[in-house]
Amino acid sequence: MDGQITNIMIMYRSGKIFFIGFLMIGFFAPRLALSQERVVIDQVIGVVGNSAILQSDLFEQKRQLDAQNIDLGPNPYCVLLDDMMFQKLLYNQAVIDSVVVADAQIEQEIERRLRFFIRQIGSRERLEEYYGRTIEELREEFWDPIKEQMLSQRMEAEITRNINVTPSEVRAFFESLPEDEIPMVESELTLAKIMIEPLITQEEIAEVKQRLEGYRQRILDGENFRTLAIMFSDDAGSARRGGELGFYSRGDLHPEFEAVAFSLRPGEVSEVVETRSGYHIIELIERRGEQINVRHILLRPRISPLVERETRNKLDSIRTLIMRGDMTFSEAARRFSDHPSGRTGGVMLNPYTGTTRFRSEEIEPNLFFVVDKLEIGEISRPIPAMTDDGQEAFKIVMVRERIDPHRANLRQDYDFITQLALEKKKREAMRRWVNRRLQSTFVSIHDDYKDCDFEINWLK
Repeated sequence: MDGQITNIMIMYRSGKIFFIGFLMIGFFAPRLALSQERVVIDQVIGVVGNSAILQSDLFEQKRQLDAQNIDLGPNPYCVLLDDMMFQKLLYNQAVIDSVVVADAQIEQEIERRLRFFIRQIGSRERLEEYYGRTIEELREEFWDPIKEQMLSQRMEAEITRNINVTPSEVRAFFESLPEDEIPMVESELTLAKIMIEPLITQEEIAEVKQRLEGYRQRILDGENFRTLAIMFSDDAGSARRGGELGFYSRGDLHPEFEAVAFSLRPGEVSEVVETRSGYHIIELIERRGEQINVRHILLRPRISPLVERETRNKLDSIRTLIMRGDMTFSEAARRFSDHPSGRTGGVMLNPYTGTTRFRSEEIEPNLFFVVDKLEIGEISRPIPAMTDDGQEAFKIVMVRERIDPHRANLRQDYDFITQLALEKKKREAMRRWVNRRLQSTFVSIHDDYKDCDFEINWLK
C-alpha cells in the first residue's frame, strides 16, 4: 500500500463495520457463494501455523468487497491475502492462549449480521434467494468463520488493550501528515434522542409469569425443556439451540440470572427469574468450576395498544415543550429519557466508531429515512425503537449537526484524527508482535503470490 495514511485509512474506514484483518469474513462465510461466472480449481495458497487459506476463500473475499465498492488498490488479492494470513496468525495464538468465545456470543453476532443484511437486501426471502440457502443453513455455515474472527479479534484486543494516545501525540500525528495525505471527511450527521420505555402493566407481567410457571410444570412432568424453548422462547438466538446459552463465567450474565443459575444442580429447573431482558426459567446443563452452561426460556411482556398510545403521546408532549422553547432538547433528555444517553443530553454514539458522528450507511435504514428529511434542530415524531436489552421502546430524534465534506482538521475532527493516531500506534505494536511470533511460526505461501509486496514480511 502507498503511504502511511493509506494503511490507517483502510483500517479506520473498514473498522466501522469490520477490521482490516477480517475483511468481510465477518459478514459472509467463505465458500458460501462463489461467483458462478468463474470456475475455480481450489488450492491452498497460504499456511500459517496449523491454518490453511484456500484460493476460493480469497476470491470470495474479493467478490464481497467488490459488491461494496471497496477499493484496495492495484493489487487487491495481495492485500487480502496479507490480511487473511494476519488473521490466521492471531487465531493460532488465540488457540494457544486458550482464548474463549461463548457460543451465545457467536450466535448473537450471527444474528446481528443477518439482521443487517436482511435490512440491506430487503427481506429474509431475498437473502435466501441470493445465496441459495435457507436462513438456518446460512447460520450453520457462518458459525466457524465468525467464531474464528471473534477469537482473532479478542486476541488483537488483548495485544493492544493498554495502548492509548495523548493529546500531544494526536497533534504530532496530524502535523506529521503531508498536506496531500490529510484525509477527506465525508458528509456526516450528529444526532440526539429521547427514548421512553413503555410501562408494563402488572396484568401483562402476571400473564408472562403464569405462562413460564406453566412451562416449568410441564418440564417437571416430563416434557422436554429444549422443545419448549424452541417453541416459546423470545430469545431467538438461543431458542434454535433449545435455549442453550453455552458456557459463561461469573460476571458475564445479568446478576439476577447468574445468582440463580449458579445455585442450581445439573438438570434442576429454576423458578421464574426477572432480569432487565425479561422473565426466565433456567435449567443448569453443566458446571465446570466457575463456568456454567445453561438453557433458558425467556418471555417478554407485550406492550398493550393503550400503553403504546400513552407513550407516544408523552413523547409528543415533550417534543412540543422543546419546540415551544420551554426547555432545550438536552434538558428534556436529562429529565425524561430512559436511555443512558439521557445523562449526556441524549447525544447518540456511533456503535461502529465510538464517536458522535454518523455517515449515512452507518444509520439504520428505518432511522435514516426519518432523519434524512429533518433540518438541523428539527425533531422527529415518535418512532419505534429497541433498548440495549432488546425491549420495545419509542423515541424522538433531533438532528444536531450536518457536516459537509471537507479536509480533516483538529477543530472539527479531533475524534476522527485521534482514532487515526490510535490505529497507527496499535498497528506499530501489532507489527512488533507479528515479527516476534513469526520467529516461531510455520508460514508457507503459494508461488503465485510470493511476488506480492506484503505489508508483513511473511517469508523472511
